[in-house]
Amino acid sequence: MLDLSGDQKSVLKKLVEWHLDKGGQYITLGGYAGTGKTTLIAILRKRLRKENKKLKVAFVSYTGKASRVLRNKLLENKVIFKGDYVGTIHSLIYSPIVNSKEEITGWKKKERILEDLVIIDEASMVSSAIWADLLSFDKLIIAVGDHGQLPPIKNDFNLMEDPVLKLVEIHRQAKDNPIIKLSAMARKEGRIVTGVYGPGIKKVSKRDVWSGEEVEEELRNYSSDKMILCGYNKTRVGLNKFIREGLGFESEEVMAGDRVICLRNNHKKEIFNGMLGVIGSIRDKSKKWWEVEIEMDDDVFYSGLIAKEQFGMNQGINFGTRRREFMKGDLFDFGYALTVHKAQGSQAKKVILFEERFPKMSEEEWRQWLYTAITRAEEEILIVGD
Repeated sequence: MLDLSGDQKSVLKKLVEWHLDKGGQYITLGGYAGTGKTTLIAILRKRLRKENKKLKVAFVSYTGKASRVLRNKLLENKVIFKGDYVGTIHSLIYSPIVNSKEEITGWKKKERILEDLVIIDEASMVSSAIWADLLSFDKLIIAVGDHGQLPPIKNDFNLMEDPVLKLVEIHRQAKDNPIIKLSAMARKEGRIVTGVYGPGIKKVSKRDVWSGEEVEEELRNYSSDKMILCGYNKTRVGLNKFIREGLGFESEEVMAGDRVICLRNNHKKEIFNGMLGVIGSIRDKSKKWWEVEIEMDDDVFYSGLIAKEQFGMNQGINFGTRRREFMKGDLFDFGYALTVHKAQGSQAKKVILFEERFPKMSEEEWRQWLYTAITRAEEEILIVGD
């Protein structure tokens, strides 16, 4: 067994006891970045297999990309056994409705699932409706997530608001990771001072001329393995415009090849708020709509109508008084720059973060915002701020 930290040992013991004693249908586990949540889950799976070799476990995440990352980690630890499932929550509990042309026209909840235990990763992304459907199968559930992150935007439901079990001790294997160090600094102090923290990991002043040139160069050399983050929608709109100009897009309207973000769930088409993709084809359908095909990052192919008016707006039509006008199709916007709230559940090799604090933010909310932003980075991060 791997060398476990003190709180990992304690949480593992409690999870095993909960499972053996059937101490309620579900239990929540929160863990900060670097505390070894996935490692713990892998060890738990091995332990449970010793108790019951017939046990079937479903490891699920909200998005396809997250489930692929989870699968790779579980494979590394050799803890996916016969009968286990690894994939999205959606594919686990819903079945496609197919028409005579073999096109998927919708989804329906399955009558049953075969797995005995469901372990959810990134559980803070789960909506109240999906949670209710998960509970309806009457299976044991372990919901795992990072309780240091921002709560889901415009959602009064958050499984990670106050988890029953918590991992707070940074595991020794992660202590030397500069991104983990930065995330801990953000969570505890709410401030990152300017300086270099490691290869490709630093904070620069927005008032520094030389730094400004470096940031501009990063934006002009945008690629899909970069994530550009900010606080204000107004900033996001401006950054999207600047990046598109740097990439050579001559029109302000969305075009084939544009990177876009989904702004509203559509379960029938298996697209969800925050999913990113690239426009494959686009044509005028009417005054309000484009007909498009989009290759989503989560291996989902989208085909349908998207609202013209949403592109470049400071706010989503989805939450406005005109919402009913736009129920015929779906809502997307340019996806080069994102607000930190929209980036929840996603990660990229490199993050460019523009620190922007809302006037009404409490100290706790700011720390959560900064922590969430930093933990989107897998390898490098450039923070631009005071």
